[in-house]
Amino acid sequence: MPVLQPDLIVHGGKIATMDAEGTFVSALAAHNGLILATGSDEDILALAGPDTEHIDLSGRTAIPGIIDSHCHPDGAGARIVRWINLEPARTGSRETVLDAIASACNAAPAGEWVAGYRLNEQKSGGYPTLAELDAATAGRPLFILRTDGHLGLANSAAFARLGIDETTPDPAFGAFDHDPRTGSLTGLVRETAAQLFLEAVHSSDTVEDIAAGLEIVFDDYLSHGITSAYNSLTSSNAIRAYQLMRDEDRLKLRVGIIGSGREDGLIESLIETGIRSGFGDEWIKVIAIEWCPDCSTSGRTAAYYEPYVGTPVLGEPANNTGMLLYELGDLKRRALAAHKAGLLVCIEGVGDRGIDFALDIMEDVLAKHPRDDHRMRVEHCCYVTPAVLKRLKALNVVDSSATGFMWELGDAYRANRGDAALAHMWPHRTLIDEGVIAPGHSDSYVCTPNPFTAMAAMVNRVTDTGGTLDAPNAPSQAATIEEALHAYTTLGAYSGREETIKGSLEAGKLADIAILDRDLFTIPSDEISSVQVERTIVGGVTRFER
Repeated sequence: MPVLQPDLIVHGGKIATMDAEGTFVSALAAHNGLILATGSDEDILALAGPDTEHIDLSGRTAIPGIIDSHCHPDGAGARIVRWINLEPARTGSRETVLDAIASACNAAPAGEWVAGYRLNEQKSGGYPTLAELDAATAGRPLFILRTDGHLGLANSAAFARLGIDETTPDPAFGAFDHDPRTGSLTGLVRETAAQLFLEAVHSSDTVEDIAAGLEIVFDDYLSHGITSAYNSLTSSNAIRAYQLMRDEDRLKLRVGIIGSGREDGLIESLIETGIRSGFGDEWIKVIAIEWCPDCSTSGRTAAYYEPYVGTPVLGEPANNTGMLLYELGDLKRRALAAHKAGLLVCIEGVGDRGIDFALDIMEDVLAKHPRDDHRMRVEHCCYVTPAVLKRLKALNVVDSSATGFMWELGDAYRANRGDAALAHMWPHRTLIDEGVIAPGHSDSYVCTPNPFTAMAAMVNRVTDTGGTLDAPNAPSQAATIEEALHAYTTLGAYSGREETIKGSLEAGKLADIAILDRDLFTIPSDEISSVQVERTIVGGVTRFER
């Protein structure tokens, strides 16, 4: 009888299996993309055949491939080639933002849309005024998407292109901001008003455009050890792009589709055709569907019971408590239909009022159609007060935690909600101790896909500027590094019902592995954010090597 021989052996280091016992081994063997065995170097190397590939860790540490359980690679793929990246690392001042816009507009044909993304006005000198945008754009229509994806800036030519002026009524669940003194447009547009501009700019995107951009995005993901990406609010064109990439052998990591409730008819089509969560294979799989009724804390639109603090934006409502983007009864009806059809329901909730809105829907759905182990997810789920925590536990809902916000947007959360609110903002110590499942995610490119900066924030409770995320006179909500890594491996897999095939390095599971440049488990905690991935293996095949 022939002996099954591994096509890959990884050995000579410290491999964190992330199994239930927290086992570390020095070696593992894989065949045809699956793990055959784990154990000592002596035992595993004895399995090698003449064609086995050997990867010698030379003392380095390996972990399961990272699962980013809520991210937006399709949106990034549609923008990364043609849009201007205005992230603070590139444009750290108002002047450099305007210079980048002017350069792009001067290079663009007359009348063609110019678009930018990842603007963070709090780190780049504030929002440019409408007059500044007009002066920089040479008559080209311009739209800039704020880093949160919920707000944007338009210039006068863009407003004119869409037929919007000072007298145009706000769309439902959105706003064109006006100067309260003059009534003139400020350029800032919120929520569904921003979506009008996004639809106009993206109207010319093709499936191949998105696929080409996704290749660039996924190369970046792989450089951070990400082997599975759950694409939040996936569009139908992105689903087509993923299938094109699969057909042409261009898909280098695994994709979980979370269908978009923003696209008219998409979820209804999934229901009508009988597609349920779990449809697909280990490369492309329908994970869930999602609606986004809550908004952005850093952009001062997320729904809270108490008003925002700090400096309001020109045109912001008085006593601002944020906004919600659906009628409760309407979303209850939609969610019930999806749940009955076997689709895992995800609903965004950021502030406590927004999370309660999501939980009201889930509670109603489960009362009408009970299901054990439903794994419904509140996406982002940032402000978990004791009352919210009680409801999460009672309904057994997954807190799909926006841990990526902590590092890049934490300063804005503190400024907009106050120091005391930090006691319940991303409260991972409490969530873990109370048994609430809370996987972490980046929401990239709202934030960087780098999971190690988010893990650093979870462990150290600090932002990228060194600002504290702990509330005064309150216990720290810090997690351990092992708990933080679970949030990006085993808990991520659980949130997509994939824990039997990924999330840990055990026999029979996928050989998805990230090899690190240092020992994540023993380094000083202030080094966690600097950890780099040296090699990323997906299904036993090296897809990234530094």
